[in-house]
Amino acid sequence: MTGAAGPVPAGGPGRVRTAVLASVADQGVAALTNIAVVVFVARGADAASFADFAVVYTVFTLLLGASTAYVGQALVLGRGTTAERGRECRTAVAFTAVAAGVLALPLAAPALVAPDGIPAGLAALGLVLPVVLTQDALRYAFSLLGRPGRALAGDLLRLAVVLPVLAVLPAGTGTFGTVLAWGLSALPALALGLFLLRRAIGPAAPGPAGEPARRPVRALLARDHLGRRFVVEFGVGNAGTQLAVIGLGVFATPLAVGALRGATTLFGPLNVLYNAVTGFGPPLLNRLGTPARRARAAAATGGVLAVVAAGWGLVLYLLPAAVGRQVLGETWDAAAGLLPATGTQYAIMAAGVCGLVTLRVLRPGATLPIQVVFSALSVACLVGGYLVGGVLGAAWGLVVGSAAKSLAAWWRVRRVLRDPDAEPAGAVATDVPPPPGDAPGGGAHRTPPAVVRRCGAAATPDTTPAGDRGVTPGGGADRPGRS
Repeated sequence: MTGAAGPVPAGGPGRVRTAVLASVADQGVAALTNIAVVVFVARGADAASFADFAVVYTVFTLLLGASTAYVGQALVLGRGTTAERGRECRTAVAFTAVAAGVLALPLAAPALVAPDGIPAGLAALGLVLPVVLTQDALRYAFSLLGRPGRALAGDLLRLAVVLPVLAVLPAGTGTFGTVLAWGLSALPALALGLFLLRRAIGPAAPGPAGEPARRPVRALLARDHLGRRFVVEFGVGNAGTQLAVIGLGVFATPLAVGALRGATTLFGPLNVLYNAVTGFGPPLLNRLGTPARRARAAAATGGVLAVVAAGWGLVLYLLPAAVGRQVLGETWDAAAGLLPATGTQYAIMAAGVCGLVTLRVLRPGATLPIQVVFSALSVACLVGGYLVGGVLGAAWGLVVGSAAKSLAAWWRVRRVLRDPDAEPAGAVATDVPPPPGDAPGGGAHRTPPAVVRRCGAAATPDTTPAGDRGVTPGGGADRPGRS
């Protein structure tokens, strides 16, 4: 996603490209950290200990996803002056720390009954949860501030610390000690992130017209906070994925389920790109002027990602069988036949991801119905495809489901662009002037309702000078943040 808001000096697009690369790199480092943690624990623990750790880590990934949806994805939709965005970042980070502390209590409760194994791991997770979730929330704060390089610095430090910590754990370290060491290894990254955030936004100071220096943490519990919708979308998406596997497992053989999982796993690198678009795309799109320009930039990004997905699928398809078996073992023979369908699905998903991100920027409340309806449709297409054509039919059924969701997302974008003032029932209208140059000819116009609705707070126009938006004198974004 390239471009910049308002008049941008020469060199701006190059700096925005740097921001995009930093965002993708940050997402990649975060994904690598998660993979490395599981690999290190698997290599150093016995089967029973690793099984306990896997359960605890699965609970963590679900809590991380919910936190990302509720806090991070709502935060990156923010607009306004540097001071206003700084207040949003402080509130989001503080809310994450407090909420994670509250979650520690129910996680620790099982250890009172059974002090070993999984309950002990959950208790350790409760102790470190404020550290790991707050460090993750800082990434989205840097995204909103247009400084993804700072998020990348924190994640690189976390990776550099966690690997040696896990490597030196004594043999036989239980689940409690393993989880505790893994979580506390994020402390240096958290400290660095907090330091860099303070450098970026400065100390808390009263805003204009008597606005408080800090928004109360309870502001994120407001009924109109967008995180409520996004966490439901996260739940629906995860439930849809699990239901798809369960539904296929009812009818298919384990080999068929494994082949489909294996083919999807091979496209894991593309998930890094898609997550980067979801987490860091909105701040970059908000730097563009009109809704039409944002939609065109997102569509172009979707096209590029679709080409990348198709190219990656072709590379996998042309892999020699011997190489494929080194990656997936005996599952490769079954998964290889699904690669054309899975590659097509991921190419189509590129358009769908960018369409949903565009909707979040233009009208955040419009994405939830699409996610609910078409996640259910994907499950139906998966099972129906298997009944008609076996595991290959199931793979093409997922293609149909992804295509339907992508078409629905862009059809909704087109409706918003054609009739920007039509507000869905129950939405909260926000009538504010646009950034300079947002309207044709530079004149002011009424911003479409809910375009700049964010974090449950009163929206404000992005009238910050280029130098205050994380846009350097050269033009483009200094850096955005990750997911």
